[in-house]
Amino acid sequence: MRFPNFLVGMLGVLIAFAITTYVLTQSLWATIVQTLICAVVIQVGYFAVVLFLVAREKPRTSEWKQSGTNEATGIVASKQPPFKSITPTETH
Repeated sequence: MRFPNFLVGMLGVLIAFAITTYVLTQSLWATIVQTLICAVVIQVGYFAVVLFLVAREKPRTSEWKQSGTNEATGIVASKQPPFKSITPTETH
């Protein structure tokens, strides 16, 4: 899920939560505090899910080294250096 979509969804949930809390408690301060707590809980959950997805991702560096191809650019890595090495020559 992209962040803007998450943000719109989170704001919708927080607005619905705030309205419901205010109707039930009739207290503006209780509504504000409970809505902020709800926002923190949603953020922690979002962070945990992103952390889980990143941890589950397989590392691709070993695959790139074995194949010699960078998947992002499609460039094939050469096993030879980009320049010819210069060996010291004897002077006359």
